[in-house]
Amino acid sequence: MEGAPPTGSATACAPPALTLEGVTKRYGSARGVESLELAIPAGELVTLIGPSGCGKSTTLRLVAGLERPDAGRITVAGDVVADRTRFVNPENRRVGLVFQDHALFPHLNVARNVEFGLDRLPRSERRKRVGDLLDLVQLAHLAERYPHELSGGEQQRVALARALAPRPAVVLLDEPFSSLDESLRGQVRRDTVATLRETGTTGVLVTHDQTEALSVGTRVVVMHDGVIEQADIPEKVFEQPATRFVASFMGDADFLPAHVHRALLTCEIGVVSTVPGWADSDVDVDVVLRPHEVALTPATDATARVSALEYHGAFVLHHVTLASGRTLRSWQPHDVRYPVGTPVTVTVAAGTHPTLLVGDRAVTTPPRNAPRPVTP
Repeated sequence: MEGAPPTGSATACAPPALTLEGVTKRYGSARGVESLELAIPAGELVTLIGPSGCGKSTTLRLVAGLERPDAGRITVAGDVVADRTRFVNPENRRVGLVFQDHALFPHLNVARNVEFGLDRLPRSERRKRVGDLLDLVQLAHLAERYPHELSGGEQQRVALARALAPRPAVVLLDEPFSSLDESLRGQVRRDTVATLRETGTTGVLVTHDQTEALSVGTRVVVMHDGVIEQADIPEKVFEQPATRFVASFMGDADFLPAHVHRALLTCEIGVVSTVPGWADSDVDVDVVLRPHEVALTPATDATARVSALEYHGAFVLHHVTLASGRTLRSWQPHDVRYPVGTPVTVTVAAGTHPTLLVGDRAVTTPPRNAPRPVTP
């Protein structure tokens, strides 16, 4: 079921680390989020992605207790933290926060920053916990430094250690790598994921970066206009998008009108593939084609023309204008460059099983009202 977490014997009997049931938040007449349904088991790292204003940051604020939902219920490790009658303050939710700007206390050194949320523990336990966490994030040698004396990556690791210190059930990370240089971002991201996995901590990471969402999350939640469009493992979100929006947002995608007749999918570029289970169908669809699925062959009599090139280092993105005026994109190896104006035959790479859309929804079975082909 879409949105359902993977299950296993180790976690089957434990309550989810986080659940949202029918969670809704409005700001006047504007919709923040609407009827969110999501369950995240302990130890899972979920990435939350969508365009600006889609509701991902609102979702984090609702889970953290920085906003009150208008409807629905939020539970953390089986405890209700927000519903119609109950609202638990942020400091009592067992939820850790890592902000985009790290939000470290400038007047406290690294050790004191990490220790900040541990005031209920005896001093000896506080010191041990801080020491263990600084060892974990490899910053023990900087315990006496102040935030302004640290690099961006070091500040991010301090922020993570501080969030982990009270042993939260869930850590929320709000675009924690976006302020880092590109050369540093990948390494800090890998270190952060490794730390979360080593501690078995459940994480929800908000990002606007599609590559980051797909490479980090054990599950990707795609939001649009305040609702969850798809929640699934990264491979399915990219290869089997549930909606037109997911297909276009999670990577480059082009759409062509197509037709399925007797399980054969055809469109302007010819036969795309067979569609098992559609033998009795005769229905119009749109086919989703990603650039890595589009093959090009120069041919003097072809009606399609290369209209633009984009050099991306290891690959060259070719824009191809079809006879109809529609455009497809095709990734080619860095040593293959067809000049603008080159006539090319456009086909689909072998083994491609493209997504089919009826309206804005992906379909895997023929629509019920699709007409059957007339037997000659």
